[in-house]
Amino acid sequence: MIGSEKIVELERRLGYSFKDKGLLKRALIHRSFAFEKETGENYEVLEFLGDAVIGLIVSEELVKRFPDKTEGELSQIRAFLVSEPSLSELAKTVDLGKFIYLGRGEKRSGGSRKSSLLCDVFEAVFGALYLDAGFEKAKEVFKRKFLDKLWEILENAITYKDFKSYLQEVTQREFRELPTYTLISSEGPEHEKTFTVECRVKDLRTVGTGRSKKAAEQEAAKEMLKALGVIDGKARKS
Repeated sequence: MIGSEKIVELERRLGYSFKDKGLLKRALIHRSFAFEKETGENYEVLEFLGDAVIGLIVSEELVKRFPDKTEGELSQIRAFLVSEPSLSELAKTVDLGKFIYLGRGEKRSGGSRKSSLLCDVFEAVFGALYLDAGFEKAKEVFKRKFLDKLWEILENAITYKDFKSYLQEVTQREFRELPTYTLISSEGPEHEKTFTVECRVKDLRTVGTGRSKKAAEQEAAKEMLKALGVIDGKARKS
């Protein structure tokens, strides 16, 4: 059985009481827990729905906040704000990791602290909220509990472009060449792989890891930007 205390406490932190508690419960169930307990359900479908809900909320708020920006600029900012690092930071504001139901192996590996998992469950919670009360209520909860933190993340960002795009602009401008990425390894079971990628610019090499090849490339690009002295906290957004 899933303890109702967890559900009540998370509802308190969200500032919303679900009519269908089962929806919120499902949003918190990782596939490893579902497999062990043979529940037959996990958060993945709700995550899919919540991704769209959050994307629409953020798009609406961006149009209001930045009426003079182009469609391309708004798309870049939205992509940054709904990315795994940004949404996992929002999840931490309600300590979402402590409410996730994980299998024994995922618990031992620190699953409740993983950025990718926090992002997924955060999206799933908003998928559940949408099904329970509709878009306007989901938007109300997001704006009341998370919007200020989202603007803070944007304000403190080194760049709202993804790191690969930013690095490409820098290397084209400075060296008239593009960075290269090489997959070094992929380890772990099929559904829990960890990828390691090397980024090379001239004689410099950096390495990134992630739960997907794309995420590992982003991390390697970020490390390369650091190595080139481009991002250091004082760099301007571009």
